[in-house]
Amino acid sequence: MINFLNLEYFIAAAEELNFTKAAKRLFISQQSLSNHIAHMEQEFGVTLFNRTTPLTLTYAGQRLLVRARALLAYKDETYHELADIKDFTLGQLSIGLSHTRGRVILPHVLPAYRERFPNIDLKILEGNSSELDTALLHGEVDLVIGMLPFKVENIDTVPICEEEVLLVVPDELLIKVFGEQASSISRQLEECADLSILKDCPFLLLREGNRVRTIADELFQEAQITPSIALELENIETVMALSARGMGITFYPKMFAEGSRELPHGRKSAHSLHLYSLKNPMTHGTLAIGYHKGHYMSQATKEFINIVKEMI
Repeated sequence: MINFLNLEYFIAAAEELNFTKAAKRLFISQQSLSNHIAHMEQEFGVTLFNRTTPLTLTYAGQRLLVRARALLAYKDETYHELADIKDFTLGQLSIGLSHTRGRVILPHVLPAYRERFPNIDLKILEGNSSELDTALLHGEVDLVIGMLPFKVENIDTVPICEEEVLLVVPDELLIKVFGEQASSISRQLEECADLSILKDCPFLLLREGNRVRTIADELFQEAQITPSIALELENIETVMALSARGMGITFYPKMFAEGSRELPHGRKSAHSLHLYSLKNPMTHGTLAIGYHKGHYMSQATKEFINIVKEMI
């Protein structure tokens, strides 16, 4: 008889398409995993994997993968619902968000949540937008905190607050590029942060695919300039730190700036950086919580959403 453990083993093998990697992920031997898969194929009377290199799923395997994920999701929802019935004394909540946004949001939210609900087991998944969307789709997290829109189907959202991407310009760089005109350029940017003014300056950008980079590219296109890109990096905090040292102009979400110990509130930072509002609709967005509308929402999840709305 096929049980939940068999299904978990099958899903791991189907996702990895490599028995050795799947076995390591499951902390079992490859032979044990192979035996479980062979037992399932015998039980169902079908072949689940084409034994090619790499492995591929047969049509039967593809259909079982869909069903297996659904069955395990139903199992998890049942356990969550029964835990809620027990006077909310037990439970689990898994939250997905970027590590930078977590640095800003979690210190405000988690202490308050833990104080009210000390017996809830909290799990945090940090990743980029694509990784978080996939985790939400597959039920690996209960909710995700990110910018609208979420690129996942069957997701409901709860708006939290408005967010703006700011232009970050180091004074050192303005002086180097514009000399005695640096103060005048700074005043112009304060009145109207026109990127065409900075067309001869180096830029530090996140790699393509990141939301902030997408906004930057759209701004460059609108200003009809081709930026001089000094560096492209993955981590927005690294980009900001390099900008603070005068290496280039960049873009940074206002929430991160206000939540940073290194950047005091106000227009000018301790590292002689100026943060300008671009006053452009494409730099504005909405931070929201996303959750799978087809999944049971535990009381733990509902209470977390309420606290985020109170605190942020």
